[in-house]
Order: sequence, then C-alpha cells, then structure tokens
Amino acid sequence: MSPTSETAKGGRRLVIVESPAKAKTIKGYLGPGYIVEASVGHIRDLPNGAAEVPEKYTGEVRRLGVDVEHDFQPIYVVNADKKAQVKKLKDLLKESDELFLATDEDREGEAIAWHLQEVLKPKIPVKRMVFHEITKEAIRAAVANPRQLNQKLVDAQETRRILDRLYGYEVSPVLWKKVMPRLSAGRVQSVATRLVVERERERIAFRSAEYWDLTGTFSPTSGFAPAGGPASGRAEFEGSGATSFEGGGGRRAGASDPSSLVARLQTVDGRRVAQGRDFDSLGQLKSANTLHLDEANARALAAALENTRFSVRSVESKPYRRSPYAPFRTTTLQQEASRKLGYGAKATMQIAQKLYENGYITYMRTDSTTLSDTAIAAARAQVTQLYGADYLPPQPRTYAGKVKNAQEAHEAIRPSGDRFRTPAETGLTGDQFRLYELIWKRTVASQMKDATGNSVTVKIGGTAADGRDVEFTASGKTITFHGFLKAYVEGADDPNAELDDRERRLPQVGEGDALIAEEISVDGHATKPPARYTEASLVKELEEREIGRPSTYASIIGTILDRGYVFKKGTALVPSFLSFAVVNLLEKHFGRLVDYDFTARMEDDLDRIARGEARSVPWLKRFYFGETGHGDDLPAGGTGGAAEAGNGDGDHLGGLKELVTDLGAIDAREVSSFPVGDGIVLRVGRYGPYVERGEKDSEHHQRADVPEDLAPDELTVEFAEELLAKPSGDFELGTDPATGRPIVAKDGRYGPYVTEILPEGTPKTGKNAVKPRTASLFKSMSLDTVTLDDALKLMSLPRVVGTDAEGMEITAQNGRYGPYLKKGTDSRSLQSEEQLFTITLEEALAIYAQPKQRGRAAAKPPLKELGEDPVSGKPVVVKDGRFGPYVTDGETNATLRSGDSVEAITQERGFELLAEKRAKVPAKKTAKKAPAKKTAAKKAPAKKTAAARTTAAKTTTAQKTAAARKTAATAARTAATKTAAKKATASNGAED
Repeated sequence: MSPTSETAKGGRRLVIVESPAKAKTIKGYLGPGYIVEASVGHIRDLPNGAAEVPEKYTGEVRRLGVDVEHDFQPIYVVNADKKAQVKKLKDLLKESDELFLATDEDREGEAIAWHLQEVLKPKIPVKRMVFHEITKEAIRAAVANPRQLNQKLVDAQETRRILDRLYGYEVSPVLWKKVMPRLSAGRVQSVATRLVVERERERIAFRSAEYWDLTGTFSPTSGFAPAGGPASGRAEFEGSGATSFEGGGGRRAGASDPSSLVARLQTVDGRRVAQGRDFDSLGQLKSANTLHLDEANARALAAALENTRFSVRSVESKPYRRSPYAPFRTTTLQQEASRKLGYGAKATMQIAQKLYENGYITYMRTDSTTLSDTAIAAARAQVTQLYGADYLPPQPRTYAGKVKNAQEAHEAIRPSGDRFRTPAETGLTGDQFRLYELIWKRTVASQMKDATGNSVTVKIGGTAADGRDVEFTASGKTITFHGFLKAYVEGADDPNAELDDRERRLPQVGEGDALIAEEISVDGHATKPPARYTEASLVKELEEREIGRPSTYASIIGTILDRGYVFKKGTALVPSFLSFAVVNLLEKHFGRLVDYDFTARMEDDLDRIARGEARSVPWLKRFYFGETGHGDDLPAGGTGGAAEAGNGDGDHLGGLKELVTDLGAIDAREVSSFPVGDGIVLRVGRYGPYVERGEKDSEHHQRADVPEDLAPDELTVEFAEELLAKPSGDFELGTDPATGRPIVAKDGRYGPYVTEILPEGTPKTGKNAVKPRTASLFKSMSLDTVTLDDALKLMSLPRVVGTDAEGMEITAQNGRYGPYLKKGTDSRSLQSEEQLFTITLEEALAIYAQPKQRGRAAAKPPLKELGEDPVSGKPVVVKDGRFGPYVTDGETNATLRSGDSVEAITQERGFELLAEKRAKVPAKKTAKKAPAKKTAAKKAPAKKTAAARTTAAKTTTAQKTAAARKTAATAARTAATKTAAKKATASNGAED
C-alpha cells in the first residue's frame, strides 16, 4: 500500500528533514498526503556569546553556555536565523496528525531530531524515520518501518558537543593572552595542526645524504629467446599480452618484447649497496653492514666493470594476485577524490551532499564498507553486463570494517537504488558527474574478480677487473588477467609510486645465460625530507591514529586553513609560523590535550557512552574537574582516560579547569620564539612573524619581517641574514639634487612610500620641528621598480595646475581617499593617480564646470549577511568600503583581516571581529552619547511622519547645533589622541 493511500485514513503527516533540497526530493516520493519541510540543519545550539544566554544564568554559565556546577547542563538557545523556520514548523505541526523526524541516520542527525522534539513539543505521535539513500523504495520503506529516538546516540553527541565547547572556550582564551587575539583551539583541530607542525619540524631537522649507484643495460651474447616459445629451463615472463586498463581507459601495455634488460646494482662482495631508505633523517647510515658508495668509488667501480662478462645467476618467478579495494567510506572517498580529481576534503563532501540529497548516492558520512544484498546484486549485474561473466566471482564479496567503532547501520558510499545508473545515464555534469563516476567505478570493481599475473626477479652477476664480485637485480610484473583493474585503479599519495595496473616487462632469460653490458651508468641521488601532508594523507593519518570522527575531518581541515594555522602550497599543507607558536604552547602547558593517544582514548570513551557502557556526567566531571572515580564509568584498566588531562611532564594531572586557571608559568615570549642559528631568533608577534638578532634597543639590534607565505623549512640562516641586511625594508634611491638629502623607499604598515632622510640634529618636535617630505607610492608602483625620479615627482605633490578666471589656485593632490583637485574648499575627485601629473588647466576647469554631486552616494548593497550579532542583537552584514570589505552591525565597523575573505567569512568570525573592535573602543565614548539615544527612544513611540520629524529638526537652534558640533569635535580629538597612543604602545610592545 502506498504512503499516499495510507494517509487518506490517517490524516496528514509532517516529515521534517535537514535540508530543503532533500525535502524537495522526498516530497516527490511521498505524495500529497505528506508535508515535507526542512529544519535547515540545527535549529538550536549552545549560545555563541553571553548575550544569547537567558538572564537567569550568571557567572561562568554565561561565558561557557554550560552549567558546569550542575551536572554540565547545557544552555540551548534557538539560533537567531532559525526562529522564523521554527515558527513555520510549529504552524505546520498544528495542522498535522503525525510527526516523522527524518534527519540523517548518525549521531548528529539523532541529536537534531531530539532538539526538534524538545523545541516543537508535539502533542501528536512522533516517530523516527531513517534511511541511507533517497530513492522511492527507500523512503516508502522508511515511512512503513519507523523506530523510536535512540537516546544513547543523543547522549553521546551531546557529550561530544559539551566537551568541545569546554575545550574551545577554556583553551582558546589562553592563546589570546599568550600568543595572539582571535585564535582558537579545539579537541581535534589542535591535534591535526600538531601533526602538520611535527612533519615540518622533521623537514627542518632533516639533513640530506648523497649516495651513488650503478645501473646496467644488458643484452645477451646470442640474442634473447623469441616471445611465446621459451626454451626448456627458462623462466617465461612474457605473459599473455593482455590489455591493461585504468578505470576503463584502454592503455595497452607490453605489446612487444623489451630488447634489453635494465638492472640496478644490488651488492658488492655480498654487501648491499645503500639506497635512500638506508639513511636516517640526519643523513647517517642506519646499519654499518650496507655499502655507501660516493661518486669517486661509484665511477671507479663502473670503470672496473667495462670489460666484465656477466651471466644470469637466478630467475625467480612468483604468481601475482591483487584483490579489489573495499567500497568507499567517508575518508577513502576524500582521499581518492583528492588524488584523482584534485578536490579538497570540504569540496568533496559538499559535492557528495548534493548527490545524496538528489538521490544519486547513499549517505556520504559513514565508517562502514558494508554493502546491502540489494547493492551487491546491482553491482554484480553490472559486472556481467559491462565486463562479462568471466569478471564475476562465484560468490559475492564482503568487506570487514577497518574502522574501530564504525556505525554499521550505514552502508558504504555507493550509487543508490536496486539498479545502478551508469554515469552516462544520470545526466549529471561537471564535478557531480566526476564524483559519481568515481563512486560508481569503485562500487562495481569491489564485486569483480582478482587481478592475476606473474612477478619475477632476475639476478645478474660478474667479477670486476679489481676482483670485486657484483650483482645486479631487475624485477618485473605482468598481468595476465586484469579482473577488477579493468574497472578501477586506486591512486597513490606518492606521485612516484607505481599503480597496481602498471606492468614492468622483462625479456625472457634463463639461469646461466651469458650477458654483456651495453652500458653501465653512474647515478647520483640525494635523500629527500618526509613529504608534507596533503588533505588526503592527513585524513588518512587522523583515521589511522583513531583521532576524531571521519565525518568531521573535512570541517577540521577547513578550520585550520581558515584560521591561518596552515596554508596550501600546491596540494601540500604547510604550517604557518603562527601554528608553531600555538603548538609550542599547547605541548608545553597542555601536553595531554594534544597527545595523540590521549585524544584517541577520549574518542573511545565517547563511543562507550554511545553504546551505553559509560555515563556522560561522571566522565565530564573527571575531564573538567579532575575528579577521580571508579566503576563502570572508567575505561578498561581504571586509569580514567580523560582525567589525565595535563601536560606531559606530570606537573598537572588534574582537570582542564585547573590547567587554564594558573597561567603564570607560561612565558608568552618564550613560546613564540624559535632559534634559527647564529644568534638569530624567529619570533611570532601580534602583527606577524619576524626575525631578530640582539636585544631590543641595543646598538646591534636587528629586526626584519618574514614573508607570511614562507614555509618554515625554508627559513635558513642564510635567508634570515638576507632579511636582516635590510631590517627596515629601506631601499636607497639616491640623493635629491635640490636639497642634497638621501631619498629612500620603505614598506610601511599602511603600504609602500618614499621619504627623505633629514640631517642629524634636525628638530623632530617642538615649534621648530621639521617633518620629512613623504609620499605614498601609486598603486601601479612597487618598491622593486620605483626610481629616484618617481620619488621626487611623488614628493612634489601637491602640484599647481593653474588658476581660474577669478585667480583661485587649482592644485592636484593625492589624499586618503584617492587623487583629487582642490580649489579653495571645493574638491573634485580624479579618475586615476596618473592624472595628478598629466591633467591640464583646461581639463581641470571642465571638471569644475560640472555641478558638484551633493550628499553621499547611494549605499551599496551588502556583500553578505551573517545574522544577528549576539551582543547588539542587530543584523551583521559584510560591506565594501573605501579601505576594503568590512563587517558591521550598524554601530560598530570592523575591517576584514588579511586572512579573511568575503566568500569564506563565517558568522562566528564576523561576530569575533566586531567583539575585538568593541574591546578597543573606550566605554566612556558610548556613555557620553547615551542621552541622545534616550531622546530618540522617547520619540519613537510617537510615530511621527517624516515631515513632522523634519519640522522638529528645523526648530533646533543654531547655538545648540554649534555647541553639539564643538563637543563632538573635542571628543573626537580626545579619542584620536588616545587611539594614537594606544596604537603606539601596541606597536612598541608587539613582539612581547
């Protein structure tokens, strides 16, 4: 019976899903008897700030959003941007007879369903509807087989949310105080950052080793045996001439016999010749038993082998077999999409989300590699249809889960439905087509036969002229039956790695065959530092260490990129110097919180709570307060995994609260300082990284800024010396012929500029103070190309263009808001900076002949809306201003920083910028303006018309207006003085 006919008897049903796209798809499957509406994600959460916390809560509860003194009771509030949607859901609920909560089938989805039930307070029957794919059959089956809410999953998710809140809100302020404002710490993001930093430390400490070896190209004295008919006693390694495919490509391998055999030197007098793997990170041999050839010895050995006769000492052949890869789970999909398609983890999940919501694939957040019977049947049917029965194994393949505590209720990620649509049948295009094709190929290949073939190793020996015995080795592989490789070949993180379908064909040789060396080449190599993580390899590392949940890795990597802890160089993840300071502080003072094993044990504890084997509140108490306990709430062994939060040296074995309370031992300068060498130290200051030598204010003190995009392993002593050679960024351009003063170009905080150097003894303060001529570079100029003539022209501004008919002088000037003309008090903007030198009097007079535009230009529409500010309660938007994009709530404006962008800025980041700006503004300024606000508030209820307000405004006396302007001007001057002093203080103490 269809859902539509069922509802004819049972009344109307309200189905709540998470996204509008999903709601639209599901609505088409359920028919008119159902109302399908989206919650649009979470409808409520912990408050973003104290302003969102109800007034009845005070103290720490307002700061944390969690009542740590009363069983860690969370304070949940409906998000400001979700209030309208909640009202809509409540209105729909009034007209419904039954409620289906159809959020995603994972812990977070279960928690969203619970929040919906708590907020909507339905008085009608409530059922939990779950499905892992959005097809007509799956949706109708889910309606017919609902279940109850799983409270254990809810508890586990809420514990995780509270834990992350406590971690972030307690540790992040420590970073603000000791490293830099607006930083963040997180249970998994801090550990992920540490992994990237540790890999960079390994690269910095790495010392390359040089090693040499020999490669021989051999041919038989009487010719190799022909293909297809090897002589008796020979090892055949020609294979069957099968075609090799990569993802159904069609590349033919080994169509002809190789004419020679290429082998690498393996041993000399029985000692193995050292290769890259035989050296440690300091460039030293790991074992004394290996032979390290330098260039001289390698060339001498090659010369001694010029006339040597060689022979085949052994031929070892083994069967080769490769089984299919398991179907995709979240992390393996992210890794392969990165390797094959170049997608980041976040982009992969966004594309997969669209495919899932539109019914093309199953749920994309899963730890499972299991396929349902329906999916196995669909995959096997396509194997037969597309590749033939020879590629289908007799029995279906099953895959054991490799992920600990996997949520087995989910399937692997696969095409949806009981019949898989080929990529061409979907009608998809672009990124969605490519990702679907990847998932489809992997799923079908998982139900195909093994690839089989042969592998062979040939050893070739001879005696050099100096009596040394040498042995060369060649290895090869042929694939006689490609099996699943005809459909899909997995990528590799190492670009030099050999993929599974690559063949290395060798000529047919037999033991005892005589060979001559056509060429023996001498090859030099150098060991390489460990490769930086890519998004794919970092995801793999996190999963192998069992840190965090695979479904969160994409957002974790996005966070460390957005926060400036990591930046990308190609596909490599490079840690910033800032991340070095953050990780240094966390390791020294919160060692257990960023310990890999400790973080994995916490994940185990959370999984135990999900299974009902541990209780949430006692566990949180031990983590936060360090209270000890016994019984079934402790992990196996009774050690209290989370209770061991502290630093690694054992000074702190208490809870998190104790750790963040006593900060006296943290030396802010020490945690942000890193020796480079030769007395040079890198420091991370509030305005970025810089190198320094000598004590500040001493005679020999040097300091220079470090480029923000410089990889830490590239900061050598030599490069630091180059930076310090011009510590102020000065470029001497020459001498002004008119004054004899040196002219220099500098890179200042507000951009590049040119200035003159005044003679020593020139008064800089007081009545007789002399200010040096200074001018900003045009936007079209740069420090590298600016010349002395350019500088003199810039410093000649303002330029007199001429006088008008009344004798008033017109000048061309470059100001704060761009180039302009000035005649008395009348200013007119110019189109470009170059016009300052080229505009003629006639052109200037023509500009002044035009009527001047009065008032402000029409306000530009906002670039982005971020929601209501938790402090002011007003809507926050991103706007484009004279100095670039900024966020504003109508009262406070905050310019976006260099690491921010309009596209990527989040709601939380916007609120954070405004909060920082408010903190810099003295509270007294707001207090002085309070009476004006009160007056405005009193007028508001009267609801006067615009005309009435205008009339009232005109009655204000000129004396009051003048007095108000005078007061405002005085206040502005006072505030400007204080701000300037504050900036100067901040600048002087930036490195502390």
